[in-house]
Amino acid sequence: MDGIGINHLFLLRQKQKQTGSIMKYQIGDDILVLHSNEEGKVIEIINDKMVMIEVRGVKFPAYMDQIDFPYFKRFTEKKNIPSKKIESKTYLDQVPKEKPQPNQIKVSEGVWLSFIPKFALDDFNDEIVELLKIHLVNKTSQGYQFIYHQYFNGEEFFSLKNEIQPFHDFYLHDIKFEAVNDTPSFSFDFSLQPPQKGKAAHYEVQLKLKPKQVFQKIELLKENNEPTFSYALFNDYPDQELDALPLDSLRAKGYKVYDAGRVKEFLPPARSVIDLHIEKLTNAHDQMSNFEMLSLQLAELEKWVDLAVAHKQSELIVIHGVGTGKLREEVHELLKTRREVKHFYNQYDARFGYGATQVFFQY
Repeated sequence: MDGIGINHLFLLRQKQKQTGSIMKYQIGDDILVLHSNEEGKVIEIINDKMVMIEVRGVKFPAYMDQIDFPYFKRFTEKKNIPSKKIESKTYLDQVPKEKPQPNQIKVSEGVWLSFIPKFALDDFNDEIVELLKIHLVNKTSQGYQFIYHQYFNGEEFFSLKNEIQPFHDFYLHDIKFEAVNDTPSFSFDFSLQPPQKGKAAHYEVQLKLKPKQVFQKIELLKENNEPTFSYALFNDYPDQELDALPLDSLRAKGYKVYDAGRVKEFLPPARSVIDLHIEKLTNAHDQMSNFEMLSLQLAELEKWVDLAVAHKQSELIVIHGVGTGKLREEVHELLKTRREVKHFYNQYDARFGYGATQVFFQY
């Protein structure tokens, strides 16, 4: 493209930007990343301020003010035309020292769950977040297979089984921003691809979003002009657990060894109803702080939920009382994190009024 063509294209783009007649970039446009001077392509229009670009096989979002068209750079680059020079002797002290080159080795930074807010304008022309685009980001030199589940209020909304390559990201799905208030949680079961000796067969990771934290992250994101906010899932894939001692050796040392198939015979019996009123749990509650009492009550809840699951119990009634509602809220928050809990209800019961929650399990 000659100088006239470049100037014409530049003036045309400037006029379009001023009139707002078209988006500055279209899918397939060549672009230049300003901070790194690398060239790439636009592969997706996220909103009127952001695009998804691909540079050397790596896809990532960028604000439009962080990129530009590469034509001016190409046109103004000096072309090195070799010229013949008379060779002269070079002495040792004339040889220039080599400048240290930047390290091109990719550094492992773990596996992350990344959220890209997609902005829109409301009826009052205010910028609001419309949805969150969710990406799994692998910043390690190892590939993984993964099984992914996403829940709202403890109920499954989306699931996927796939694999992610080293130093790549993987688009999972979108969630509406308003759904952040529905206690979204994210569950991953990772395994190495290919498997490695001495490493764990699989590794489970869970993440639960809190609305207040998400709102704060988005405000910070806008202040810093950044495209995403992320949560670390893990830094290093864990090693395989050490093999258990031989059973005969354990018996010889006086330990009781049970058949795993008969484990229920040696577990304490489960209960169909548990009462978390503090006076039912300890006589020393007068000497405890509110935090200590709540911690004891939640530990008691976890104990009986674990036993209910171990015995494959179908349901459990948890008595928490009415009061200020603090204990009930904490009970519900804990139940939402348990995969075995199918659903639960806090509705009127002739025996307990509104002071109990009925829990149903799934296996």
